[in-house]
Amino acid sequence: MPDDLSEQPKNGGPNHLRAWREYRGLTQAKLAELVGTNANMIGYLESGERGLSAKWLRKLAPALNLTPGHLLDHNPNDLPSDILEIWMSADSSVRRQISEVAKALSRTGTDD
Repeated sequence: MPDDLSEQPKNGGPNHLRAWREYRGLTQAKLAELVGTNANMIGYLESGERGLSAKWLRKLAPALNLTPGHLLDHNPNDLPSDILEIWMSADSSVRRQISEVAKALSRTGTDD
């Protein structure tokens, strides 16, 4: 972590808002419409000029069909898209089942 405050990341550091917006096939204007703001604000959030506060995360995540943590921690281009889409389209009870199956497979392994 940088010692000098001027070297620290702006407004909480990087996020993956732009990557998720593009992954979902949305323009800045369309995402702005979905969350009740304007395209300029989406641009500020994507660039880090404005931080992704808890308020923004709560607005943006549902519009992108994500959890707030995904915007901060995961670039969609770095994740296996088939598994990602299954996870994102599942409701919470099915997600728990998917998670348990994945845990079981990782513990026992599989014979391709």
